[in-house]
Amino acid sequence: MVSALCGLLFALITWQVLVSGPLLSPDERLSRAVVRALPDAVTQRLSDLGNVPVALPVLLLAMAYAARRGNRLGVPAAGLAMAAVPALIVPLKAWTGRPGPLEPWASGYFPSGHTATALVAYGAAALLVGPYVRRKWWPMAAALALAGTTAAGLILRGYHWPLDVLASVLMCVPLLLGVRWATQRSTRRSSG
Repeated sequence: MVSALCGLLFALITWQVLVSGPLLSPDERLSRAVVRALPDAVTQRLSDLGNVPVALPVLLLAMAYAARRGNRLGVPAAGLAMAAVPALIVPLKAWTGRPGPLEPWASGYFPSGHTATALVAYGAAALLVGPYVRRKWWPMAAALALAGTTAAGLILRGYHWPLDVLASVLMCVPLLLGVRWATQRSTRRSSG
């Protein structure tokens, strides 16, 4: 149900981007209101949390830890979810060709690859580590904080429109639900 809703909302936003629909006007107004609200040095650091060299090692460490603990299904599911990010994002960027907030001459800003990378890498890492820690809520809280910080940095720096970021979140939720399902199955098998 959640995946279907995410898919429907993602399709709606993508359609609005393709046809320059009415959702783009409030998106652009919101962007103009918040871009450069914080110093570029701050927002650059925040947006850098979604870079592959930053986020991917976190996921790889979590995958190694979970594999060592015997998580046979969650680890490959997390790897596949991460591999799906560029496989989905790159063609969508080429297809939509949306210009950026500060670079109207450039294209390929929809959906946000940095947001997707951060959300899947940190979210999947949290799902893999969560079953093995005492306070099971903190890995996901940390992952959401890191992904949210990345998304905010991208919008405040002017790298992405808010709808670019929202579309990436909607695209990644089903991927993370798949990782959660695989991890839960694997940890139930190993404890049972």
